[in-house]
Amino acid sequence: MTVDEVLEIFRSQDAILEGHFILSSGLHSPVFLQKALVYQSPAKTEQLCRALAQRVSAAGLGPIDAVVAPALGAIVPGYETARQLGVRYMWVEREEGTFALRRGFKLRPGAKVIIIEDIVTTGLSVREAVEALRATGADVIGCACLIDRSAGKADLGVPLIALAEYEVPAYSADALPPELAAIPAQKPGSRGLA
Repeated sequence: MTVDEVLEIFRSQDAILEGHFILSSGLHSPVFLQKALVYQSPAKTEQLCRALAQRVSAAGLGPIDAVVAPALGAIVPGYETARQLGVRYMWVEREEGTFALRRGFKLRPGAKVIIIEDIVTTGLSVREAVEALRATGADVIGCACLIDRSAGKADLGVPLIALAEYEVPAYSADALPPELAAIPAQKPGSRGLA
């Protein structure tokens, strides 16, 4: 699947929003990828995740014991990609502000795990998930995402496989261009919700 094909799926679901957005990373951007609108279509979600699973398999990371997704945004693509790969699936979620396996999820020491993320911008959620999983004794062999907004610039601490790289500008709050600063900001992501 090409970058244009991935973006066309997002466009077909009106999931590429323009305006002034505060991303989960805290950065500000004129573009927000509202993947939840894509997930409304199980067929389109399956199409993306099948292509991502194929990309993961072709990367030659070795056998995978489990897919783990950072909650909340990556739960849907994590599940579907695990289904396509035919491996166990679970997710980490925040417990007192830190990612942890909950709900009875367990990984054996040395388990080969790949993290499935939805959109990567700075890689913070992935780095936090890697830390939580390594604390269990798991071997995090990589991360795969639907879209890498950093175009390969985010440091995850593990190899990254992206279905599409789509570099979109992102700015710190104190470095906004005037045209973005003139628009009221929206925060559509899930990080920080009570």
